Amino acid sequence: MRAAEGRMRRNGGALRRQRALVVLAACGMLLAGCASMPDGGKVKHVTSSHRTDGDSQVRVYSVSPQKGEAPTQIVRGFLEATTSDEATFPTAREYLTRSLARRWDPFASTTVLSDGPSVRKAPRRSTAVEDGYSVEVSGSRMAEVDSKHAYSPSKGDYSEVFHLTKVDGEWRIDEMPDGLVLGESDFQRIYRPINTYYYARLGPDAESITDGQNVLVADPVYLRRRIDPVTKTVSALLQGPSGWIDPVVTSSFPRGTRLAPKEHLSVDDSGVLRVRLNSRGATAEGKRCVRMAAQVLYSVQDQASAKVSKVELVGPKDRAMCAQTREQVAAYQPGRLNGSAKNAYFIDENHRVAAFRGKGEPPRPVEGPLGRGQVEMGSVAVNRIESEGAAVSRGRRGLYVASLEGSSAATALGDPVLTSKAKRENDRLTAPSWDGLGDLWVADRDPDNPRLLRLRGGKERPDEVRVPDLDKGERIESLRISSDGVRIALLVRERDGHTSLQLGRVVRRGTTKEPQVTVEQLRPVAPQLVDVSAASWAGGSRLVVVGRESGSVQQLQYMETDGSVSDQPTLPGITDVTGVAASEDESKPLLADSEDGIVRLPPDANWRMLTETGSAPAYPG
Repeated sequence: MRAAEGRMRRNGGALRRQRALVVLAACGMLLAGCASMPDGGKVKHVTSSHRTDGDSQVRVYSVSPQKGEAPTQIVRGFLEATTSDEATFPTAREYLTRSLARRWDPFASTTVLSDGPSVRKAPRRSTAVEDGYSVEVSGSRMAEVDSKHAYSPSKGDYSEVFHLTKVDGEWRIDEMPDGLVLGESDFQRIYRPINTYYYARLGPDAESITDGQNVLVADPVYLRRRIDPVTKTVSALLQGPSGWIDPVVTSSFPRGTRLAPKEHLSVDDSGVLRVRLNSRGATAEGKRCVRMAAQVLYSVQDQASAKVSKVELVGPKDRAMCAQTREQVAAYQPGRLNGSAKNAYFIDENHRVAAFRGKGEPPRPVEGPLGRGQVEMGSVAVNRIESEGAAVSRGRRGLYVASLEGSSAATALGDPVLTSKAKRENDRLTAPSWDGLGDLWVADRDPDNPRLLRLRGGKERPDEVRVPDLDKGERIESLRISSDGVRIALLVRERDGHTSLQLGRVVRRGTTKEPQVTVEQLRPVAPQLVDVSAASWAGGSRLVVVGRESGSVQQLQYMETDGSVSDQPTLPGITDVTGVAASEDESKPLLADSEDGIVRLPPDANWRMLTETGSAPAYPG
């Protein structure tokens, strides 16, 4: 280890550290590849990701400060040391004065720069040696991660001054901001996005479904990949939801609940996770404790190296609170409102609503009025239990809702439940979307009266939903509501003509008879794209997005709801996509509406044609 560390000492330390990473990674790949190198078989498309768990084989070790180093070298060395795999950064603290080392809080925030931080003598602020020395750390900021581990895009210039003084003849940092500053590549290597789970605040609408108080919603956070992941995940969960989603979710843990001091969590050989809480957390019991256990189990599962089969919550002195197996908390499973997504739907060549059914079965029109072609349709949405469909007419003027059950075969389609008065087709209704509560959402793009509307149960009179963050001249071009009903993805046409993907939280107030629903606090999901043409939910906290960067061609990519690029594999290229369909059930293949027809993306394969004559594919939702 000493020899390895010695080889990484700095005279140009950043370059040497990068070389060490490359060597370690290359050796791992060579060893793995040589052990099972195939000598035949078909050529397959290989997906890749710039942020994969394969990086977990690469470890970075810190280097202590060397004698006689200049102030800029000390600052560079400190920044390098903060990219190491040390839990509390003891080596990085060696670059600080004793006083600053004690009070520096590296976990206050993390600033992510598009490139590595630049270090130079601070202009006009350098002073004589006896008064210290100032160094400027700068770069192009792309995101911030707050003390609750929540990521948010944040573009702009970053510039901070680090002040140094001499201690026993050596330069040490005595003033600098709390937190970390990392280049994007280091951030992606060190951190991993995971979901913590909280219960949806559905207000009076919780009564419309069974166990409406127990709908879990994903709140994505970023945690360090290799530093005690299970313990850190539970600690993050106990801190409570991130600021953006906090108004529409709640936690079952009593306020002030934390892990017991010095608690280190791991899943034992039988899959049991034992969590010892402080005295505040130990006050919970009964149904509340069960809900707490469900939050822990589903939050931890992706971080644990083994499957979590049971969660045991205990208080001080190991006083038993409750224990729940995976089977016992199955009713709380995230995404339970998404439905089974047995079929995928589309508009066929005769402008009827049709379905892709079992493997090998040809697509055919759905049962009921929407499949008979009484009105030519242009887009479709099917509710999560696949009992009803909602379709917008080919000219986008009328929204029709009808049963998909076979018993309705003789029923006429009836009048539209909503009609747009706009003169131009592109100013009329968007494709609709169903949440898991059975409500139908649609936007009318009429320039004289643009509105976001909700039809409770898909049948009641449309209620207008206010979106306070939409400025005058902006309008909703398309939408997708999440199954939990507290988040909605909106494609917004801005005043400059570009379209952006915005995520809004759905706030539900009022009473059952007089509900009050608003979409608040819009935030960008794909800030790097200047134009977004389509999007669909592709997981509990993930969307698949079609768009283009400035001066670039169209691309498909997965995005997290916090605006960060997902660690899912890169999607194979495809030309001229006009629509995309995914399911919150991540096992379902991706569908796209392309210039050649509707195509399907199976796992670990390239796009395959489903039909050359259909359009507007949609999963339930």
